[in-house]
Amino acid sequence: MIPPILGNSPRIGSLLIKPASALCNLDCSYCFYLDRATDPYQALPHRTMTRETEQRMVESFLAYSYPNSVFAFQGGEPTLAGLPFFRQLVEFQTHYGRPGHNISNALQTNGMLIDEEWCRLFKDYNWLIGISMDGPQHIHDTYRVNKAGHATWKRVMQSIETMQKHQVEFNVLCVVNQANVSKPREIYEFFRQLGIDNVQYIPLSEFDGHGNRLPYTISSEEYGKFLCETFDLWWPERRTMRIRFFDNLAEALAGQKPGSCTMHEACDSYAVVEYNGDVYPCDFFVEKTWKLGNLNHNTWDQMSRNPRRFQFAKNKSIPHPVCSKCQWEALCHGGCPKSRHAPHNRFEDLDYFCTAYKMVFAKSVDPLRQDVRRLLGR
Repeated sequence: MIPPILGNSPRIGSLLIKPASALCNLDCSYCFYLDRATDPYQALPHRTMTRETEQRMVESFLAYSYPNSVFAFQGGEPTLAGLPFFRQLVEFQTHYGRPGHNISNALQTNGMLIDEEWCRLFKDYNWLIGISMDGPQHIHDTYRVNKAGHATWKRVMQSIETMQKHQVEFNVLCVVNQANVSKPREIYEFFRQLGIDNVQYIPLSEFDGHGNRLPYTISSEEYGKFLCETFDLWWPERRTMRIRFFDNLAEALAGQKPGSCTMHEACDSYAVVEYNGDVYPCDFFVEKTWKLGNLNHNTWDQMSRNPRRFQFAKNKSIPHPVCSKCQWEALCHGGCPKSRHAPHNRFEDLDYFCTAYKMVFAKSVDPLRQDVRRLLGR
């Protein structure tokens, strides 16, 4: 049973699916998701989406989201659901899709299982792949280890080479942590040398129960410096190198809705689907408090109008005195609720990375705005 639905609501634009829930074949030191106390499924050892739930998800969402349907897979580690799961997925999409239907798929992986067979699937169906890598071997292996505590960089490199061989479209997700935050040039040049032209930087912000930074967490000032130096490296190459943060900022300056929900006015652009069909409004808040329903029992329309979705969306707009006077508020819209909530469990707090955003906006907004105007002929 879910609460009564409300009248008007923004439609759910895309799905972030966890076919193996939080299960993972790595044991990264900084992981916020594995074995967290608030995980509703923590006590369940076998968490893989069934064929019946997969079929129901595809059939119902294609009907709801026509003509544009976006499926993104994450974890944990989504490839633990197995290659047959994803082959079945595209069969369901082919069967239930309609003429004129634009269906896109993406997957975020740690790269430990990617091989020739996976790459053939990705290439045949035009999947976009995100692969996690924190930089050169001595940096990446600092925190990204397997269950036995062994290094993972070499296996990730093997996956990248295999994807390049098969011409799979992919980008790199780099977690900015204490091992690499002071080395933006080394990180940037390393990716460029690998022939990688699309990078997403994710700043690490994890805290203990008293709001103290955990050892691998970076400060807001450190992240600001990292972004500012990265901007200087990227600017001369901006036509051939994509950095998601700057792409999103350019989109906002062009009057478009940025690809990253961090820069949206409200948190209501996508929904998370757990392995059993449970649906939530945000990847960072897969908690009983925010459950919107279950796709096996509720329609997407019902879940999109669940009052909890409205309540969660409004957490981003909780006013803060600093934001009300800030010249950049129209760009960041208060930042990310996860970064506001994480230190002291309060959505009304200032985004932990506020200082970083001010630093990089002051450096990058004017040249980006001028560049956007030239491209748009304004």
